[in-house]
Amino acid sequence: MSVTRRQVMGGMLAMGLSGLAFSQGGTQPIKAVTDATFPPMEFVENGQRTGFDIELVEAIGKVLGRPIEWTDVDFKGLIPSLVSKRADIAVSAIYITPERAEVIDFTKPYLAGGLVAMVRADNTTIKTPADLAGKRISVQVGTKSVQWLREHIPSAELIEVEKNQQMFNLVDIGRSDAAVTGKPAAFQYARTRGGVRILEQQLTTEEYGIAVRKDLPDLTKAFDAAIEQLKANGEYNALVQKWFPTTII
Repeated sequence: MSVTRRQVMGGMLAMGLSGLAFSQGGTQPIKAVTDATFPPMEFVENGQRTGFDIELVEAIGKVLGRPIEWTDVDFKGLIPSLVSKRADIAVSAIYITPERAEVIDFTKPYLAGGLVAMVRADNTTIKTPADLAGKRISVQVGTKSVQWLREHIPSAELIEVEKNQQMFNLVDIGRSDAAVTGKPAAFQYARTRGGVRILEQQLTTEEYGIAVRKDLPDLTKAFDAAIEQLKANGEYNALVQKWFPTTII
């Protein structure tokens, strides 16, 4: 039986991944925290966590031969969970930022995203990001949305809430004029619920990364290598096609 170069390289990569995984805990569970309230990235359906991030990390765990042990944490508590060593990784549509990278490590970017503004479909006063000035804007506490609005739209009145759904509900009932959040969640809500629209001009372009404790550098390397393997064998692309319409990502 002939062996192709790709098969040889795949075998070498698998051996390397096994070594990295062993050096950072063998077959022990990887402790992961997430805020599963951000569809389609992570959410709960029929009592089970699901979404792009969840399935990606589970696939990485299979590549590394290590189960994933999930814990739900509010978004603002994700990074502190790593700093205090209560968890090994955090995955919850987390943007890679210099401030976060000071206290935790990130994998290489695994998905492109960015901030967008969502308003009610019958709102005729907000057409561009500049129109957000002086408006009531709902945001999730601890997210990049808060920082961006304070820096770029300082006259906006921010209504900070704990959960993504609360943010959208405030727009629905007219308590806020707009919500600023990540592109995947905004488009998912607009597509499934209706009655809202997304401003055409995106506010920012960001990249998502899996956050890892700084004292686990080999785990970060193992995750990077596993993601590359999933891209090479087609599993990553299958997840993208499953969770995101081609018009969004």
